[in-house]
Amino acid sequence: MRIAGREFFHGWVVVGGAFLTMFLGFGIVYSFAAFIAALEAEFGASRTAVSLVYAVASALYFSLGALSGVVADRVGPRSMTGGGLLVIALGLFLASTGDSLLLVGAAFALATGLGVGMGYVPSIGAVQHWFIRKRGMASGLAVSGIGVGMLLMPPLAAGLIALFDWRVAMVCLGALALLGALAATLMVESSPQRRGLAPDGDPLPRGGPSGSAAVLPGVPWAEAVRTRPFRLLYLSSFLVALGLFIPFVHLIPYARDQGLSQGVAVLLLSLIGVGSTAGRFVLGAFADRIGRRRALIAMLAGLAVMMLVWAISTAFWPLAVFAVLYGMFYGGFVALIPALTMDYFGARSVSGLIGALYTSVAVGTFAGPTLAGLAYDLVSDYTLPIVVAAVANVAAALCLAVLQEPDAWQREQFRVSPNGIPDPAGE
Repeated sequence: MRIAGREFFHGWVVVGGAFLTMFLGFGIVYSFAAFIAALEAEFGASRTAVSLVYAVASALYFSLGALSGVVADRVGPRSMTGGGLLVIALGLFLASTGDSLLLVGAAFALATGLGVGMGYVPSIGAVQHWFIRKRGMASGLAVSGIGVGMLLMPPLAAGLIALFDWRVAMVCLGALALLGALAATLMVESSPQRRGLAPDGDPLPRGGPSGSAAVLPGVPWAEAVRTRPFRLLYLSSFLVALGLFIPFVHLIPYARDQGLSQGVAVLLLSLIGVGSTAGRFVLGAFADRIGRRRALIAMLAGLAVMMLVWAISTAFWPLAVFAVLYGMFYGGFVALIPALTMDYFGARSVSGLIGALYTSVAVGTFAGPTLAGLAYDLVSDYTLPIVVAAVANVAAALCLAVLQEPDAWQREQFRVSPNGIPDPAGE
């Protein structure tokens, strides 16, 4: 396919499929906030009860990435991404028929948790196969679907609820997920060799492997998880996650404590989404220029600084600056972790390795906001958990700072192929 006289690289279609998967999956998760008032009115639900939906969904989709990634490495990402959106669609259809909060919440949480868990890691893992030089930018474009979903899907759900009711709104979102499942199945694939291409659209080396039978270069999963880079990436991801989602849960009540209105407090959360979308687009390409390990260290340092800004902010404008910049650094972190994993370990088991890394994020995500809430209940102040989160980000940056650059580590450990992808010596 040629566009304006140039051959169009199919890898960007794969990026589009991953974007769509994350836009719909995460967007539908975030849209649950729009249903809270309607569910409270119909079922007399407490805020504590409906908040459990988020906890269950987030724990599921980060934990399941380890399994879905391994499965995707074996059978390919198409069935996993399309199947994940299909699960979300069926769950929303079931939730729309619920006659109790337990049924509605369970159907929504299990469907979105399972569905996002099935599709997220395989789709972002597929992108890594198609790029080397522009891997950071491609990953950033793909995961920007999360930020765009955060911006657009909750207002869409709220509009549908206002026009019809919450049950019709869930059916409509389910229909979107169903259409997305069909599109993602067509768009997401992991083998440029099958199309006679190398990463970045380069021609395959003469006599090089081609087709689906070719063995992908890289480190096998069982070997990679025992290496020092993986252990430090895992520890770093856990430390980041301890504080990463605290603002998503506690920024609104913090702003209300400072005397800001509910509408202004919600706007601050939306500004995190704006910054996150910009970060995923811009910082991924920036990382390709300066090196993705160095860029990720800068992202973590930025998160630490922004946490300290939050700790001393009591008015709208400082909090708005915090929200936008925090969102940018958060978006950069999410974009760069998959790309850096590919840089170190190659394509062979990249989806499974990304999924394994995300189990650390699952633990941190569940623990961080919960412990922050407990700290507030004990001392009526958020300062301690915010400062602890800043320190955790500094520690996470140090974990990466002591690592070698991926190419230097590969030269010491593996025979490196001409395109820069590691192949274990002797294999």
